[in-house]
Amino acid sequence: MRIGLIADTHIPEARPRLWDQVFHAFEGVDLILHAGDVHEFHVLDDLERVAPVYAARGNGEDGSAGRPVQPEDPRVKYAWLLDIEGLGIGLTHYVPVPERPPNMLMSRWVERFFPERRPDVIVSGDTHRHAIEWVDGIYCVNPGSPTYPHHYDTQFGTIGFLDVENGRAEASIWQIVEDGIEPFDWEGVPPWKRRG
Repeated sequence: MRIGLIADTHIPEARPRLWDQVFHAFEGVDLILHAGDVHEFHVLDDLERVAPVYAARGNGEDGSAGRPVQPEDPRVKYAWLLDIEGLGIGLTHYVPVPERPPNMLMSRWVERFFPERRPDVIVSGDTHRHAIEWVDGIYCVNPGSPTYPHHYDTQFGTIGFLDVENGRAEASIWQIVEDGIEPFDWEGVPPWKRRG
């Protein structure tokens, strides 16, 4: 199974619609996970034309910085825990990566958002920085932002994919470029700590 990962789209603040490259890149995925700060839910409608969508509710949907509060939507919850090929895949807007003791610990977030089962994988957003790393035994993936990477002005950012096969998950981050996407260059970054 291939899952498209996206977060922090900030539409229409960043631009009226997502880059076309995102939709082309997600063609053929089985599912799309949006890790919050969608801002306006027509983005989910657009993504749903490509594949089924689950989204985390971020602070951008709850009226932060004077934005309108977005309505309830069955595709949107503060946290999802999906069973995909035997793996528990969690989706929420924010988790403490990296951890900042004593309060900002992964175990506290898991207890709060996923009390029914400890996820094997958590997909999150909020930081606008792409990351793939293990935290407290959980495979954590942040696809970054396609529109506001690192909180910079509107520009090409990143998306991700999560490939799940035989009970194993492998994430990848992709840079949006003028004519599509290309693998993000992780040169020099150890595989257990891949933060953008």
